[in-house]
Amino acid sequence: MLLRVTADVGAHIGGIYLLADADQVLLMDRVIGLPEQIAKPWARIRVQSLVPVAAAARERRLVWVSNHHDLARRFPGAALAFPYHVATATAPIHSGARDFGVLLLVWPVPRPPHLSAGERDIIDAARRRMADLLRRAADHGAPVLPGDRPYLLAPAGSDEVAGPHLPAAVDCLNRLPESCVSLDLEGRITYATAAAAELLGGTVASLIGRPPWEVAAWLRSPVFEDCYRAAIVSQEVTSYTAEPPDGDSRFLQLFPDRSGITLRITSVPAAEPEVEEHGREPAPGPVRVPAARPPTLEQVREPVSALDRPPRAEAFYNLLHLTASLTRAVTMRDVIDLVADHVMPVFDVRAMAIAVLECGRMQVIGSRGYGTGVVDRFQDLPITLSMPGEHAVRTREAEFFATWDEFQQAYPHAVHYDDMNAWAFLPLIASDRPVGMCVLAYAEPHAFTAEERFTLTALAGLTAQALDRARIYDIKDKLAQSLQAGLLPGSLPTVPGVDVAARYLPATHGVDIGGDFYDLIRLEDNAVAAVIGDVQGHNMTAAALMGQVRTAVHAHAATGAGPGQVLAHTNRLLLDLAPDLFTSCLYVHLDLKRGVLSAASAGHLPPLLRLPDEPGRIIDVPPGVLLGVDPGATYPTVEHPLPPGTLLALYTDGLVESPGRDLGRAIADLTADLRHGPDRSLQQIADTLLQRAPHTRQRSDDIALLLLKTEL
Repeated sequence: MLLRVTADVGAHIGGIYLLADADQVLLMDRVIGLPEQIAKPWARIRVQSLVPVAAAARERRLVWVSNHHDLARRFPGAALAFPYHVATATAPIHSGARDFGVLLLVWPVPRPPHLSAGERDIIDAARRRMADLLRRAADHGAPVLPGDRPYLLAPAGSDEVAGPHLPAAVDCLNRLPESCVSLDLEGRITYATAAAAELLGGTVASLIGRPPWEVAAWLRSPVFEDCYRAAIVSQEVTSYTAEPPDGDSRFLQLFPDRSGITLRITSVPAAEPEVEEHGREPAPGPVRVPAARPPTLEQVREPVSALDRPPRAEAFYNLLHLTASLTRAVTMRDVIDLVADHVMPVFDVRAMAIAVLECGRMQVIGSRGYGTGVVDRFQDLPITLSMPGEHAVRTREAEFFATWDEFQQAYPHAVHYDDMNAWAFLPLIASDRPVGMCVLAYAEPHAFTAEERFTLTALAGLTAQALDRARIYDIKDKLAQSLQAGLLPGSLPTVPGVDVAARYLPATHGVDIGGDFYDLIRLEDNAVAAVIGDVQGHNMTAAALMGQVRTAVHAHAATGAGPGQVLAHTNRLLLDLAPDLFTSCLYVHLDLKRGVLSAASAGHLPPLLRLPDEPGRIIDVPPGVLLGVDPGATYPTVEHPLPPGTLLALYTDGLVESPGRDLGRAIADLTADLRHGPDRSLQQIADTLLQRAPHTRQRSDDIALLLLKTEL
């Protein structure tokens, strides 16, 4: 199905992401046209990430990006780590309220600014068929789960063979004066002319299956590899001028299609030095000195030192990708998840752990891939000479162990607790001081190349800086949560004849404290008051004012004042305090004996009511002026019957508001969601309402919800 939709819309890259980890992560499950090494950094994407794939999943809509400029404007982090001239469409795969994943399609540019109606229809039909298949599989108890790594599909027609014409085609290419090399999508040589084989330092047979930059030292340039990556992803012809050691430059052109690349190599003869004539000086300028013969394939296969081999383009893009990702990290949990998402698939790491240094001891703050028992053995251990990784933290130099034997030579008393066979211990240095350590473990013995050592060391530096920032945030966040918990009611009073359920969810962005609040005030044996409100702002001042509003409402309610009077008195008190902040508030008085509710509003959203065996309805309460604005404001009170079995819902705007959504429609949808049958408890109804709230995964505002139900 992916092959078909990719071909039908003329895209050269296609992919399917499936949701995992409680719908918080998108894992690439199938991909066509994208080499594994380029796909790896994008194989695991968090739903809250600022990339088109995640946006399509969050917003449940098709996201079209027409070119790289559009990508940079809307998703700057993604544009930095994916600097290719392409257009992308990402469409959510969902059925009803069930989300399964995202369909990704990529085209070379230029493209029109908008998808055509026909292309949209094809994409929509494909994602619907995918959703239907995934839904049916899940309903039959066999849900489709993403694999450990993306499954690469071959492009349509890539397995065609030239048959009897193949020898003639080979002879044709060999007669050409320039060299020709065919590369697959992964950059491996699938064919080379005789001239190309001689130039690269081997025979045609010895080159097959290897990237050209691994068999020819003069192609070990991140610029050439970047040309290859750009040609594959953007389907543009790219070029590069190389300097082999034979004295002649080589002009390389890369011609891509959906199945691979044809590499054309032509000679650019070196300028001959002018012959010195009698009585004349030689022409000024550099004189090219003939170099030695190109190295043989066997010589190229010898290990290359860190000084001889520069990092590949892949290393630089990995650094850019992680850098862009870590700019979104707020908490230490965010840092751990983002580092694991990025480093583990890219470097084939089986397990990872991050520990911070506190009072001379290592505290493991997060891990992935390790069993609980293994992590617990190293928790709270002091930094000593015999501890694995101690040398890395003390000297600030990373340690790499390719095998268990190497590890045991460094730490003779170490015990092999798990099935790992290679390790990297990376010190985390921030502000010129060690803050912790990152441990990467490999399932098989692993020889760390100079490029990997460079990249992992740099990644550790980025991780340390992000972790240091996140620790400061976490401290502030814990203080904020403690203050928030102290200002909200720890528990609600028990009122005979009334069932109560309350929920509070803070915003998922920022470290500030929310101003949403709710309360339940027991007035008499047969009377209770329900209050909900929202103080303007998300900071300490808003939180303090929220506490003052709750106190004022409690005090005035205790005097027996009606809803309108309670709000009026609270309004005058806030004006005396001059907080420069405004507050919305809804006060509802429930008279259980008379079966009547009375309500008054200071600019708050209307309460919702569901009578027994009837659909939900909106109670029309006149929205008075916000508290703290007008000292002479009055708040009209309305009454409504309250028969036994009535369900009352009070909420703040975080439960219904979202960008681009009509507020009236959103409140109507919430009212319809109150129709759940009498067999469901109030707690279950509260959880369902939160699950159906817009942007539940990524909230920019707090949510407060208070449900009350009178007993039958």
